[in-house]
Amino acid sequence: MSSSPVSGDSAPALSKLELAKAELCGLDLRPRLAELAQEGWESLDEATLTVRLKWLGIFFRPVTPGRFMLRLRLANGVVQADQLELLAETVDRCGEHGSADITTRQNIQLRGLLFEDMPPLLEAMDRLGLTSRQSGHDNPRNITGNPLAGIDPEEIVDTRPLVQAIQARLFQPDGPRNLPRKFNVAVGGAPDSFLLHNDLAFLPATHEGRLGFTVMVGGFFSAQRNELAIPLGVWLEGDQLPDFTLAVLHHFEQCGNRAARNKSRLMYLIDALGMEAYRAAVVAAYGALAGGDAASRLATHDGTHLVNRAPRDGLGWNPQRQDGLAWMGLHVPMGRLDAETMLELARLARTYGSGELRLTEAQNVLIPNVPLERESALRAEPLLQRFRPEPSALQAEAVSCTGNAYCSFALIPTKGTAQALVEELERRVELPHAVRTHWTGCPNACGQPYMGQIGLMGAKARKDGEMVEAAKIFLGGSMGADPKLAELHDKGVPLSELPDVMEQLLVERFGARRKAAQP
Repeated sequence: MSSSPVSGDSAPALSKLELAKAELCGLDLRPRLAELAQEGWESLDEATLTVRLKWLGIFFRPVTPGRFMLRLRLANGVVQADQLELLAETVDRCGEHGSADITTRQNIQLRGLLFEDMPPLLEAMDRLGLTSRQSGHDNPRNITGNPLAGIDPEEIVDTRPLVQAIQARLFQPDGPRNLPRKFNVAVGGAPDSFLLHNDLAFLPATHEGRLGFTVMVGGFFSAQRNELAIPLGVWLEGDQLPDFTLAVLHHFEQCGNRAARNKSRLMYLIDALGMEAYRAAVVAAYGALAGGDAASRLATHDGTHLVNRAPRDGLGWNPQRQDGLAWMGLHVPMGRLDAETMLELARLARTYGSGELRLTEAQNVLIPNVPLERESALRAEPLLQRFRPEPSALQAEAVSCTGNAYCSFALIPTKGTAQALVEELERRVELPHAVRTHWTGCPNACGQPYMGQIGLMGAKARKDGEMVEAAKIFLGGSMGADPKLAELHDKGVPLSELPDVMEQLLVERFGARRKAAQP
């Protein structure tokens, strides 16, 4: 299918960015990557350096010039011990510059890499079944699913093969190469699979007594607008997900807005066409791709589904659906990893489990398939003193974007600030239940602040006549049966005043009790 932009009766002029994308697809750089690396990153033109390399998952970071980030694709957040060891060795070679982050899409980003290290690293990843393909910029991002897939006692459907099949389909020659903007896809498989922040979400649902998926479309966060996905009005069976996803992306690739980048996410296209016309166009695209027999299996659906509560954190010791086995969920403070810790996680997965690890959207890690009799030995491992299975009520679901240490858009250092605030509040108050906090450094909302019971966004505020680092506060995000985005509560609290303001909020809104003053 053509990737030319179509919006209304005539196509508007392409922006400078769209022209750069149309001139050369980043995927075509892969065979030339070794040559480019030998010439050096300084020799690259701006479009290749800042845009096209992201099709290979390689990110130039203006705040750390010469040190690159590599974003992986880990379908459904599953990673094997030998894969994690390769990533750890890569980070280790970067010395003090190297680190890794678990992302809010069950993924891993490696930081501090040299450009000349990329070609051998991608080859080594290929050998171990890892890829970073199309993990950035205007591409379908890492496809998420139930982190407990296959081991969950409450599982409705195992999302792993479905997510893997979608990814494999998108990597075929007719897969998307030049979308108008990024595109998030997710598959739900349990009663707590909240996925409405995705452009395309498949949620388990029944139709005429059969289990399949209802389709939700248009969810996204941005600096201009935030929306939860809404029902498309279509139900389909599990084996239809890959082709249906590709049909949606083909239509978006052809018809999405390429003239106004701030209005190019999927929901704007739905608004422009109207839901009935959009649904008809997508169903037609699916019929053309998959054939009439497949299209006839689609059913009209009202969007009701089997997801009815907020996601579990998955932390601690939990019996699996398999007799005699359990998973251990470990809290990773703000999702930050170093090489030594990654190697230790790989060792624990091999020693106590099946050599597999799972990543969650809350930036934590799970070790599955541990025999019940090994619980005490696993709990005695030193790493579990830092990556606690039962963290505090504030720590358990604290999520953070990268912050200004690596991102030029961020206005504040999110991870360090968030961790310090959690520790300070733990000294001040006791909470009767976990409180989900989401930190993001700028309005682009990578840390998903609108999903938090408390969301915090980097900002600037005036204090004593000077502009200082601050945080906007959002309250009321819900990921349950009646989902709701958090709303602005305070447009700018200086970071130095944030502990006092947050303490008062926790007492007034979340039932916190102040601890006695320490001598």
